[in-house]
Amino acid sequence: MEAHHLHAHSEQHLKSTEILKDVVIGMSDGLTVPFALAAGLSGAVKDVNLIVIAGIAEIAAGSIAMGLGGYLAGKTELDHYNSELKREYYEIEHLPEVEKEEVREFFRGLGLSASVGEQAMQELIKDKDRWADFMMKYELGLECPDPKRARKSAFNIGMSYIVGGLIPLSPYFFVKDGISGLRISAIGTLLCLLVFGYFKSKLTGTSPWKGALKVAFIGALAAGCAFGIAKWIQG
Repeated sequence: MEAHHLHAHSEQHLKSTEILKDVVIGMSDGLTVPFALAAGLSGAVKDVNLIVIAGIAEIAAGSIAMGLGGYLAGKTELDHYNSELKREYYEIEHLPEVEKEEVREFFRGLGLSASVGEQAMQELIKDKDRWADFMMKYELGLECPDPKRARKSAFNIGMSYIVGGLIPLSPYFFVKDGISGLRISAIGTLLCLLVFGYFKSKLTGTSPWKGALKVAFIGALAAGCAFGIAKWIQG
């Protein structure tokens, strides 16, 4: 019973980490890219409707592209695991002595005596599936990915991008000119970037305030450059 609870806790922790990573990837780009685009357009055009249309188009395209990237990453991870697992089964079947010696080396590394390590090895290799799983985890350091990981990652990243992108774009729905929208968008987006950077850094173990300022600075720099370039081209 205790082992079951530990396994369930481990799986839940792993899933939470994966979801968090997806949200961070989608949200960080979602807050920054549409913000920079809207800022650039605010410096070039007066029609706020054009900024809104372009912003929505960018959010749609960006969420699809980011989601597809997450899907391909998840699919590649699963394909890599399956490829390595197939190779382990082949080596167990055709090079059993080499694989046995690798198991012995692992147990020796744990400090087990030769007799205890040999006994543990003999017990392990009775089941080829268990043997292969052991080699995947402790020789290659690979855990079996969730078969649905690619689809989940695509959804999580894509939706996070949409949520993040709507934050800098939403003020433009309620103003009559781009500059007014940019002022409100800049305040709201930079505050969100500060909060996002703070919690992101706290979760990753780095300095929260340093991380918050870094994320906000990158967003402000991207928007400022886009606005300046647009004004320069227009001039």
